[in-house]
Amino acid sequence: MPISTSGNNFDIILVSAEWWDDHPLSPVGVIARVLDAKGFSVGIIEKPETPEDFQKLGAPGLFFGVTAGSIDSMMNNYTPMKHRRENDPHARKQNIMPDRATIVYCNALRRHFKGCTIVIGGIEASLRRFTHYDYWDNDVRRSILLDSRADVLVYGNGEMQIIELARRARDGKELAGVPGTCIVSKDVPAGFEMLPGHALAAADKSKFCEMQNMFSISKNLAQEYDRNHVLQYSYPKYTAKFLDWVYSLDYSRFMHPDSLLRMAQFSVQTHRGCIGTCSFCSLGLHQGNRIISRSQESILAEIGKIVKHSEFRGVIDDLGGPSANMYGMDCGICGGDCLSCEKLDRSHKPIIELMRKARKVRGVRKVFVRSGVRYDLAIESPVYIEELSKFHISGCLKVAPEHFSPRVLGLMGKPGERLEEFVQLFGKLNTGTGQSLRYYLMIGHPGEDRASLDELVKKAEGLGNIENFQLFTPTPMTVSTCMYWTGLDPRTMEPVKVVYDYRTKKRMKEKMLDILDDSETTQHKDY
Repeated sequence: MPISTSGNNFDIILVSAEWWDDHPLSPVGVIARVLDAKGFSVGIIEKPETPEDFQKLGAPGLFFGVTAGSIDSMMNNYTPMKHRRENDPHARKQNIMPDRATIVYCNALRRHFKGCTIVIGGIEASLRRFTHYDYWDNDVRRSILLDSRADVLVYGNGEMQIIELARRARDGKELAGVPGTCIVSKDVPAGFEMLPGHALAAADKSKFCEMQNMFSISKNLAQEYDRNHVLQYSYPKYTAKFLDWVYSLDYSRFMHPDSLLRMAQFSVQTHRGCIGTCSFCSLGLHQGNRIISRSQESILAEIGKIVKHSEFRGVIDDLGGPSANMYGMDCGICGGDCLSCEKLDRSHKPIIELMRKARKVRGVRKVFVRSGVRYDLAIESPVYIEELSKFHISGCLKVAPEHFSPRVLGLMGKPGERLEEFVQLFGKLNTGTGQSLRYYLMIGHPGEDRASLDELVKKAEGLGNIENFQLFTPTPMTVSTCMYWTGLDPRTMEPVKVVYDYRTKKRMKEKMLDILDDSETTQHKDY
């Protein structure tokens, strides 16, 4: 996929706040590939700053596609203490982008290309599609569709949506009504469920909670903004067959020298979605709360391609997804809570079989599993834990209990009761191997107080091996963010204690750093 610096012969021009990587983990890379595979010519503008940057490819024949990329630009640029990341000694190397990059880029395109059609997508657009609390403004903002003045918003993974939008634009058809997209409309069609309007949700915290409880990707939703409405068309049905096609495309795995994806150059995505119910996670409202697993044949074929790559040295960086051991747990028939369903297959047979086949591919020396592992599911399969320990980790397995207070864990939507059981089983299976567990923790989540923090610190001291901890950051559209803004648990409407002042947050952070300072493995991640 060439990146041109001149000409105006492209059907679609993608504008990204991240570097372009021709890689199946790069948002703009995937969208470019699927459009190219369907016969559309694509130009890409990376991280534009000047008018010349925006204008260098001219106007597209069909539309501009704008994205901040794989992370919200405000989350990318600022720590939970609202410090610029490039000034934070604890922060990793950052791909700094404009604040509110999607809005900045869209408004620049409107200035330079009057009357152009703009489609926005990516995490930033997806999770700001309705009224939302913005931590960095400490206020409620309206839909990003209105501030960006875009024509269409694509939410979630956008491959199916962008193909349909491109086809409609090519054929001269209206872009309204594509599943998995949002538009602005004066009228509300039949069959749409009305969310509390923007003015009401912004002024009344109980209405904000009501709105949160109504969010879903499986419904047609509408929200009023003065005399207009934002309409969300329910999400399309992604299938294993479609994902197999997406990941079969001829990605070169070319990566920009400064790309943050370089550490994952030879990673393989096994599935999408998550059946967890973590309150602080937005995945369910982005790509869905059901698992869609690729076929083993597709995954092994991708590994076969990787083996032939000139830079490959025998190591698959990661074989996984949002939670690595959810591969093969596809269902989603009833739309209920899969984790509490007695019919959920917890045997781990599909992922065990896949791991065994992957490590036997000719040219592969090691297949790592570095994605998160749900220990509450893994405990159901000692064979899976043994396979991981023997063949797929390097010295440690990373798990995320997040906290140890039952009250805080309940608000987080995280399990906690089987951690000790998992620790004991892992220890038994790894006696004499030197393998250990490393833990991820979170502080400052709604419900946190001095007692719960003391409980966390005491337990962390006893466990040791803390991989990193993070200070909770409210991000748009999550249940935890609703708690933070309203002081209420929207699921029960019970009050929730919330730490708002930064002095207290800093003390929490310093307490964790002091306790964990002796551990060489401990990292502090402010994201």
